[in-house]
Amino acid sequence: MDQRNEPTSDVAAWWLLAAMFAACLLVARGLGFRVDAWRAMPSAIALALLAGGAVIGRRRAQPRLAAGATAFLQMTLFTLIGVVLAYALAARAGALWDTRLAAADRALGFDWPAVFAAADRASVALWIGGLAYHSLTLQMVTCIVAMSAYAQFERLRVAVTAAILAGFATIVVSWWMPAMGNVVDPAGYTRLWPSIAWLEQAMIAGLRDGSWRTLDLTQLMGIVSFPSYHATLPVILSWAQRDTPGWRYVAPVWAGVTIVATPLFGGHYGVDVLAGLALAPAALAVAPWLARRRLRITLARRTDMAHRPSVGMDHGIG
Repeated sequence: MDQRNEPTSDVAAWWLLAAMFAACLLVARGLGFRVDAWRAMPSAIALALLAGGAVIGRRRAQPRLAAGATAFLQMTLFTLIGVVLAYALAARAGALWDTRLAAADRALGFDWPAVFAAADRASVALWIGGLAYHSLTLQMVTCIVAMSAYAQFERLRVAVTAAILAGFATIVVSWWMPAMGNVVDPAGYTRLWPSIAWLEQAMIAGLRDGSWRTLDLTQLMGIVSFPSYHATLPVILSWAQRDTPGWRYVAPVWAGVTIVATPLFGGHYGVDVLAGLALAPAALAVAPWLARRRLRITLARRTDMAHRPSVGMDHGIG
């Protein structure tokens, strides 16, 4: 595909972000959420710098800078909007699904007490898994940098669109099937780290009972249990880098360790991870189609505007 063509997937990604923002405003209305303005400054500065980099890259014909800055800008906006949307939906969610999700795990043969006990005896594996799980943002950064450096612009745009689409779907499903997660008390173990589900308990309870309403944009945490985005995003990033020198080998291994570590460090059920894995190929299949569709609509509108007589010509002015 000609890399000089108009960035087709950018159109779809921006439309998805706009839809998420509109949904966020709608869902959060009346909930009384407050943003800590002072702590929001770093996010605002980062967004401004990324937007500036994207503009400079386009105006100075530096496609690597433009593609990289745009991808970072879109994923940063997705993270901020997505987490706030997840918070708002959690505040409006119904009964928790933990009992049903745990039952599904047992039916599939997941024996989490045995897994946790075995992991507690493997300190080296715990460190490797823990670092991999908490490196998801770093995986995204390395993907964007590597693909921009090697001028794999179109695939990068598809990957970003798929990541946003999958994230949006994950947040909506989590509202329909809310859960606290596979919460395990780390006090009963020697080496096992506290999972995100363990650390998030007070936040989720506060969102549901109305006591948690101040948003600190420097400490936003994911609260989605089903499906697991930690299982979805590494697959998308690995797919994106399949032809990137060096990273074509590193990315799948990094993704695999992250996915295996997700139940332990994210506090996810096994079915959360399986659903997240299934979501990745679906998003990668839909993203290019969505991009082409949005591009056709955009080009059609531009063509219509170009052929529409101007007001001045209609009235004989000028």
